[in-house]
Amino acid sequence: MTAGSEHGTGRGPVRVLVFGASRRSDSLNARLAELVARLAAQAGGAVDLARMADFDMPVYDGDTEQETGLPAGALALRERIASCDGFVIASPEYNASVPGVLKNAIDWVSRVRPQPFKDKHALLVSASPSLVGGNRGLWALRVPLEHLGTRVYPDMFSLARAHEGFTPEGNLTDTGLQARLTDTVAAFLRLVEADTRYVCLQRRWYEFLSDRTDAAVTERSED
Repeated sequence: MTAGSEHGTGRGPVRVLVFGASRRSDSLNARLAELVARLAAQAGGAVDLARMADFDMPVYDGDTEQETGLPAGALALRERIASCDGFVIASPEYNASVPGVLKNAIDWVSRVRPQPFKDKHALLVSASPSLVGGNRGLWALRVPLEHLGTRVYPDMFSLARAHEGFTPEGNLTDTGLQARLTDTVAAFLRLVEADTRYVCLQRRWYEFLSDRTDAAVTERSED
């Protein structure tokens, strides 16, 4: 069974959003996102490639939300996530944690109801000039996503010394890492296909005990 298999489902290929979480156009993580998008397409997925600059939004502020509602960038990102079966985030690491612009986007999008992260599958990848490849940032990124109900794929991928890690064609210079990333992306798509196309028992995660998916915005206490 491949990610593009339509046998018995009639639903077409798995839809995957590949999201580069850096605003810099030629960032290492933008290059990694482009590579993952190609690998996902080769594995049979229907790929939607996006970048952080596509979704402008201010710093989250409850007063701003109350006065003007959710920004267009947050609503656009929510729609892109909602329309996919699974998503991939290629995220840089800032000070051993999540970039503020990415966490801010998650916070804004989480305010929409129904929020789109619940029950989605996610694969996390990173590229960094450091020797740990941004892996610490991915562990931090898992926390808000899993809190919101995302099923984060266990096998994350981090590319160390990424400034030396790409060929002119956009592949990885290390053929072993290229093979590992190829296998990881294909395995992720197979899992998403199995869960969204063939699952018999649907599982749910809830952010709050009183979570209501028919409301426009979740009510919660603010500091």
